[in-house]
Parts: sequence; structure tokens; C-alpha cells
Amino acid sequence: MIALPEHTSMAILHITDLEAAINHWREVSPSPDGVTLAKPLRALAEVYALMVVNKAWGVEEELLSPQAMDAWHAWYDTTPDTPCIAICSTSQGDDECKGCGRTFDEVQHWPGFTPVEKREVWRRITVSGQSWRFNKYAERAREDKAV
Repeated sequence: MIALPEHTSMAILHITDLEAAINHWREVSPSPDGVTLAKPLRALAEVYALMVVNKAWGVEEELLSPQAMDAWHAWYDTTPDTPCIAICSTSQGDDECKGCGRTFDEVQHWPGFTPVEKREVWRRITVSGQSWRFNKYAERAREDKAV
């Protein structure tokens, strides 16, 4: 079952990331006959369907099948690794970076985060939209996507 526990320290894959991965696979591996799904897309769609049925906004990454996790990782590898825009105010003593929106601890421990943990941070800073990455220096963020 994919019910989300109330309190967890495990990394949670958000439904919007799953949707992004599904859309990625729909684009790179379209159905040859309009009915059949590619194996990676089918693996992700099964998880997505269970999340919808269970009204879950997220799922623990350990609950994904190896095929679904591989498909998700293939999408993840197409995304920028870090939200950094090379304006780091945590190095100046801020608890939260004005440039990217990550906390001091997140910046320090970023290399050790799993992909799902990184996406949790990406989601938080994107929803907030307060960092310079999303307003003052948005052109730097656009350059990240082009790379």
C-alpha cells in the first residue's frame, strides 16, 4: 500500500515529480500504437495510479519497484543537480541562501543527499519561490536548464 505515514524521516517522492517523470517518458518513448506503454512508463504509471486511488501526495522511495525507480532515476538524470546560482549567502552567515533558497545544512550536506532527498528540497524552494533563483536572477536558472 502507498499510504503516506504522518511522520517519517524517509525520503518521499512527491506526486509532481512522478508526473514529471511520466511526461518525460511519454515524450522520449511514445506509444507505437497509441495503446501500449513503454516498460518504464508502465512502471511509473502503476505507482501513480496507486497514489491517486489512495489519495497520497507522496510515496516512500523504498516502496517503488526497481523498474519504477530506474525509470524515475532516468528522468532525474535529465534535471539540474543543484539549485545553486553561484550567489551563496550561507557563506556570509545566512541560515538560508538568498540565491538558491536552501538552508545552510542543505548546502553543506547536498553531495550526500539521495536524488529523492534533493527533489524534496527542490520542491520546497520552488513552492516558496522566494529565492533570487526565481526572481532577481531567474536568467541564471534558465541557463541551468539549457546545460
